[in-house]
Amino acid sequence: MTLWLVIIGTCAGCYLLKLAGLSAPRRLLDHPLVRRFAAAVPVALLAALIAVQTGSDGGQQLVLDPARAGGVAAAAIALLLRAPFLVVLVVAAATAAGLRLLGL
Repeated sequence: MTLWLVIIGTCAGCYLLKLAGLSAPRRLLDHPLVRRFAAAVPVALLAALIAVQTGSDGGQQLVLDPARAGGVAAAAIALLLRAPFLVVLVVAAATAAGLRLLGL
């Protein structure tokens, strides 16, 4: 029962947060500081997600998985070469799969 209360509470919180964003006045959303913040947050969250997924084992331990690190490095190189996003994903996945196939 406790788990369901947490799930329902989280759903309600997410809904209220979305409602607050939709209810915000236009002049607040047009403020330059809010615009910069809104542009920077998705990039920061994606970078944090990549760092956590690259350096963790899914639990509480930090690990260095050569295949994951190689995939991220290959993706970074593809991004530097201005490859399209889908190509970056395929390059990262293929690199990680190839390193795993080699036993790393």
